[in-house]
Amino acid sequence: MSSIDDIIDKTPMGMYLQDAHPIRDGIKYAQLAEKLGFDSVWQAESRLARESTIPLAAMAAVTEKIKLGTGVASMWTRNVGLLGATFNTMNELAPGRFIAGLGAWWEPLASKVGVKRKKSLKIMREIVTNLQKLLNMENVTFDGEFVQFDGVELDIVHGERKKVPVPVYIGATGPKMLQLSGEIADGVLLNYLVSPHYNKNAMKQLQIGLDKSGRKMEDLDRPQLVVVSLDEDADKAIQRAKELVTQYLGQQPHIGKASGVSQDLLDEVGRILTWPAKPEDIKKAMEVVPDEIVQLVAAAGTEEDCKAKVVEYIKDGATSPIMYPLGPDPEKMIRAFAKND
Repeated sequence: MSSIDDIIDKTPMGMYLQDAHPIRDGIKYAQLAEKLGFDSVWQAESRLARESTIPLAAMAAVTEKIKLGTGVASMWTRNVGLLGATFNTMNELAPGRFIAGLGAWWEPLASKVGVKRKKSLKIMREIVTNLQKLLNMENVTFDGEFVQFDGVELDIVHGERKKVPVPVYIGATGPKMLQLSGEIADGVLLNYLVSPHYNKNAMKQLQIGLDKSGRKMEDLDRPQLVVVSLDEDADKAIQRAKELVTQYLGQQPHIGKASGVSQDLLDEVGRILTWPAKPEDIKKAMEVVPDEIVQLVAAAGTEEDCKAKVVEYIKDGATSPIMYPLGPDPEKMIRAFAKND
């Protein structure tokens, strides 16, 4: 066994789903991932395409041990009390297997549906700390700017009132949100389409927060989303990933900058792409993005190429790669990273 295969074999592996495949297919992929030794499956909620907990509930009903995480649910669109009830419901369906991932959503989508993303750090702190108390079966009174509780607790009818084992993770990208994650969260879900250079700085930001809470890095789970475009034809795999990378550079240029992408390239992509991007504009923008940038921020190429890139993220701080399979056949990626095929 190579050193790369050895690292992968010893590291928990996860799978990330958005909405590229029908939910019933996603359920089958989750079952296969569990069978082949994957540790977790995460469902996205980043676009107005798919809510996260419904497909996870369907997966929970047909699996037995794989963990299920929201990757991530928007903190702006649900009352904290409802978040507590929702996550308690998920835990009842899949005891000890659910992970509550929350995120600050993104622009320009938020403003287009009337959400004003102001003071994201403050609202995240208020939501996470009070949600943790609810899931700890505490009676909570809190008078904050965004969260107001007056003697609120989860109303448990079946069984004893005991702590709901649902860890709360923050989907963090920027330095301040990373610091907050280290300070208050049970885990942090690191973003995809970032470089190892980005990861090194992210660990420093997490440590600042951890120092505030008196914890160590090993006390904080750090799964990371990783785009995986795997194909026997490396060029084909790279081109498949380039479409997603190009759109991300256009929509989230600050992430590209933090990953070492030149400002000139970011500006050029930004001039071509507007939101929502038209297919012809995406194709045009792809022409200016070098293959090297794709391979900087994604695992794209042959199975060997993808494994080597995934290991880079592990070495740079990720406790578990949460792999987002591009292409028509996610099963190929699942089997490539299987523990017990």
